[in-house]
Amino acid sequence: MIYKFCRAVLRGLFAVLYRFESVGVHNIPAEGGVLICANHTSYMDPISVGIHVKRQVKFMAKAELFQVPVLGSLIRQLGAYPVKRGGVSKDSIKTSLKILRGGEVMGIFPEGTRNSDSEAAKRGAASFALRSGATVIPAAIVGDYKLFGKTKIIYGAPLDLSAFKDDKSPEALDKVTSLIMQRIHEMRTTGKPTVN
Repeated sequence: MIYKFCRAVLRGLFAVLYRFESVGVHNIPAEGGVLICANHTSYMDPISVGIHVKRQVKFMAKAELFQVPVLGSLIRQLGAYPVKRGGVSKDSIKTSLKILRGGEVMGIFPEGTRNSDSEAAKRGAASFALRSGATVIPAAIVGDYKLFGKTKIIYGAPLDLSAFKDDKSPEALDKVTSLIMQRIHEMRTTGKPTVN
């Protein structure tokens, strides 16, 4: 209930402040585990990824945020779960896989940090995808959240990872990571959803 209310409020605010819109949201499956992989440019990106998606999108968040009175409780109700500074812990990995295997939606930024080069993309998203069997949706956030400027998110077609079904080797993770980042880059360049 709180999630839906906050999503509606933020959707309205983003529409006014950033002329925010989404493209290709129909590419997100209505059921089953889904991993939305997006580029990361701002602290507002998690909001952008989720406000136009009908299903609740869950994210990792810094563990320190959960220790802040009121905020910690609020973001937990909004679907966030803690990850320790300095790397993804075993607990956060277990939680992520539980979310995806349980048929829920998770958002992740493969680059790991804001504004990092796509060449430095980490294997985390690929690992979660291959270990959970979740549908992977690449997403590109285009724009820089300038007041009354134009910002949008583009959701691409689900990635076909059938060739890696039984392969979780480092080489496979690198190939899947490259594929994810390539699709994100294509959408940022063309401004259109990728297709299979």
